Amino acid sequence: MRKVYHRIIQIAGNVITVEADNVAYNDLAEVSSSLGTSLAQVIRLDNNKVHLQVFAGSRGISTGDEVRFLGYPMQVSSSENLLGRVFSGNGVPRDNRAEIKDDMIAIGGPSVNPARRIIPKNMIRTGIPMIDLFNTLVESQKLPIFSIAGEPYNALLARIALQAEVDVIILGGMGLKYDDYLFFRNTLDEAGALSRTVMFIHTAADPVVECMLVPDMALAVAESYALKGKRVLVLLSDMTNFADAMKEIAITMEQIPSNRGYPGDLYSQLASRYEKAVDFDDAGSITVLAATTMPGDDVTHPIPDNTGYITEGQFYLRNGRIEPFGSLSRLKQQVNADTRSDHRVIMDTMIRLYADFKETLEKQSMGFQMSSWDSKLLKYGDLFEARMMDLSVNIPLEEALDLGWTTLAECFDQTETGIKSDLLEEYWPK
Repeated sequence: MRKVYHRIIQIAGNVITVEADNVAYNDLAEVSSSLGTSLAQVIRLDNNKVHLQVFAGSRGISTGDEVRFLGYPMQVSSSENLLGRVFSGNGVPRDNRAEIKDDMIAIGGPSVNPARRIIPKNMIRTGIPMIDLFNTLVESQKLPIFSIAGEPYNALLARIALQAEVDVIILGGMGLKYDDYLFFRNTLDEAGALSRTVMFIHTAADPVVECMLVPDMALAVAESYALKGKRVLVLLSDMTNFADAMKEIAITMEQIPSNRGYPGDLYSQLASRYEKAVDFDDAGSITVLAATTMPGDDVTHPIPDNTGYITEGQFYLRNGRIEPFGSLSRLKQQVNADTRSDHRVIMDTMIRLYADFKETLEKQSMGFQMSSWDSKLLKYGDLFEARMMDLSVNIPLEEALDLGWTTLAECFDQTETGIKSDLLEEYWPK
């Protein structure tokens, strides 16, 4: 039988402190106040002092209210019935349907033993040329989408959710505006993709502690499905809000701040989530794609800086496009040799010529005289941006490769591309 404590010795923000024994880190508790009962989670242990973050906030709680520890951490169902459902950050249904209590599992467990992992070898097709052709997404990869506020990173994630060739989509939203939440839900529902999706949504109006729970809820469900042989894609937005929630709670706990006020364990906290990405040797896989907004477009900010050391590349979303320079999928070499024989050649050639186009734009802006080669590059650059970089373009990889050859043929002679003659004979448009 769990003990009930009737004395709260401190209330600081949404954190309450009681003196209790036999309590574990991350355990749940029920706090009964004049406004009803709310869940709380243990976030710090200091001898017999137990600090708990109250999900619904500390409003209405007094020092004489009851605290009852449940003896287990936050749990989530791993049932197949989760598909098509929408939940809050603490697992409460947002879709006005019944709660699911079947097959409950703890969240926030360790990452998978490396002995059970295999080398990534399978491509995830998205229908987006800047990903499929130039920075291929690979099963079990962990990639951030670096962006700034105002960029359409949520629209990009929604499109990937609709088109990615995987079995299950787990969408975790942190600090979302309500409009963004409705956008995700309505977009997936109207396209019929909600039936393969589980959503855990924390809005900006919800308690801060629920923001920190979203990645763990999403990844725990993803792991349960992957162990059943499913190919799972986890989409998270936005990890900056997750880190800011950590920062807010650390300040409330009067922890010594590290870089720019973030807690000293920021790297470990981010890594413990990203490292959940895995390709099992005898089951399915988990792939993690997470939007990370960079404050002030500063890539040296602690959040993107730490993220860069953990992940396997990054996508840069600027001006509504995935930038070809800076964006990098370090695992693309694992798969793009097996797609089509011209994949790597088209990828390298088109990016090289686009870099030349950027140099020509600089020359043009400084008033240099344009040569015939410069004119070809200017035409090519415009076509490349319209046909490949525009995120509204939705074509399979093979069509993107063919379109790449067509674009080259419209702008250059065969001898100007630097491509081997055997590939030119096979693929150059007749």
